[in-house]
Formats: sequence, structure tokens, C-alpha cells
Amino acid sequence: MLNDNYEIIVYELKGKLKEYFDNKIGTFILSNQRNIPYPEFSLEFKLYNFYNIILNYDRGRFGCAILYCESKGVGLPNSQQWYDKDDLDISVRELDEEIRLRIPDKYLKHYGWL
Repeated sequence: MLNDNYEIIVYELKGKLKEYFDNKIGTFILSNQRNIPYPEFSLEFKLYNFYNIILNYDRGRFGCAILYCESKGVGLPNSQQWYDKDDLDISVRELDEEIRLRIPDKYLKHYGWL
């Protein structure tokens, strides 16, 4: 059953992202949060000290985008889109794959991430 409290969902998502990315992820910024009439929020963070990412959650559906400006981003494909039905491990792995495709190997190698 879908949890109707955004704070619990944020806690679970942050935990999964920190667990997977470890030192490759920066500080989280939570915005646009609300519970009524349904949970909704945005979670921003930096990956590989290279891209600013936004994860948007709205009524059980979530997705990520690379932020290029304050309000402009490029959506990242992901086979997992429903928080309560899909596998977060797959979602985080696919996010990593999509980000790594867009970062030069030389950069990743320099920081020991390749």
C-alpha cells in the first residue's frame, strides 16, 4: 500500500541513494513537499560532483532529471516509475548507468569511479 506521508518516502529514498552512491552523492535539498491531498515533493542532489539531479515524486510516481538551470532539466529514462510497485534497487542502478553515460571516462577515472 502506498504510504501517504512524504517524510517516510523521502527517508527511504535518501537511504537507498546514500547506500548505493556512498561518496558519489552530495547533500540533499527537499522542496515542494506536501501531504494533502496526496504526497508530493522534489529532492535535489549532486552525483559524481558533476551533475545536479532532481527526483520528483507525485502520487506514487517518481522520476529523475539532470538540472541545467533552476527550472530546466533533461529527464532520464528509467524502467521503474512507481514507488510502491517497482524495485528501487533497479531504479538507482539505472540512474547510475544513465549518469555515467554522460560523464567523460577521464573524469570518472581521475576520481577512481571507473
